Amino acid sequence: MIKHLAAAALLLSTACLATGPATAADPGITDSEILIGDVEPLTGPPALLGVAASIGHKIAIAEANAAGGINGRKIKYVLEDDGYVTARTIQGVKKVIDVDKVFAMLGISGSGQSIAVMPVLEKSGIPTVIDVAPVKFLWEPARKNVFVVGQSYEEGIIHLVNFLADRNPGKKWGLITQDDDYGITVRDGFDSVVKAKKLNVVYSGNYKKGQQDFSSDMLQLKDAGAEVFLAGGIIAENIAMTKELEKLNIKPVTGIFWPGRIEPVLKLMGPAGDGIYAVDYVEPFAGAAGKAFLEKAKPLVSEAEFKGINRYTMTGYAAAKVLIAAIERCGKQPTWACTISELEKTKNVETGVMAPISFGPGVRFSNQKLQIMQADAATLSFKPVN
Repeated sequence: MIKHLAAAALLLSTACLATGPATAADPGITDSEILIGDVEPLTGPPALLGVAASIGHKIAIAEANAAGGINGRKIKYVLEDDGYVTARTIQGVKKVIDVDKVFAMLGISGSGQSIAVMPVLEKSGIPTVIDVAPVKFLWEPARKNVFVVGQSYEEGIIHLVNFLADRNPGKKWGLITQDDDYGITVRDGFDSVVKAKKLNVVYSGNYKKGQQDFSSDMLQLKDAGAEVFLAGGIIAENIAMTKELEKLNIKPVTGIFWPGRIEPVLKLMGPAGDGIYAVDYVEPFAGAAGKAFLEKAKPLVSEAEFKGINRYTMTGYAAAKVLIAAIERCGKQPTWACTISELEKTKNVETGVMAPISFGPGVRFSNQKLQIMQADAATLSFKPVN
């Protein structure tokens, strides 16, 4: 009897050991699939950004799947629409993590939305690569499982304003920003250069989020005699400001930020947008790298998706490439812990759409190299400025 009990105990122990790892395995992975989740604004005006970013993810995933997937497993992309509404972002992230049970996360809507959802991501421990809205709160302090591809808004504005200041010494400046966290970030970057370069700022204004009429603001800018203008809008606001300046028959040297550096913006601005300067960390489509990316993307997406490509497609593509490579380095049995560890080891990864991407121990921000571009209204494109 003792021998039989001992044998039974041994069998039970062996069974527990055999089933233990399967029970404790991280979600989102089967013998044939790996699930990657994302929440983006797919409806409303910000859909110009969210849809484009999701297309970038799809291109990288299609590219990987065409090559056999991740160590034999095909990638399945789970995408939710938040309509650029923070409450829906939180709801969407919870759904893809808790209900769809994805293995990793990409993208994550806008700056305010990604900040709001950070506690959910951090608590879950899921490997996450954010690529839509790089703001410092996302990587300062560093969070174990969250990585950010891009450049900070502050550094982008500083780079742009320094460039414009050096090109236009002694000129009068004007600035308008949105009355939210995004606007504060833009203003902080601007103010740091104003102090260092002793710029002559003759107009400084704020506009309400969602504002459409900028006639009064631009008239004040004109009356103040501004010769250089930092347009701190996102998309529709910058279009409205530029068209209003055209009506007033003035054309200050104008700089915009990368959220508005997309071709549909130039189309809507028309001739008024010609010559506008922008700062960015992804390659313009008018350059060799941009053209090569479009050529690669065309057979991997639908005709409608191809038409929706913009600079956010490149950021999405780069982030997805980095995440996929990290999972792949974990071999046949990837885990969250291994994926996070491999993301941390990312070093000079080439994506073809921006400078090489690197992270490191305690470093969760890729700190991409910036460049200045100028709008060409005739070709609806942005070209690098030497």
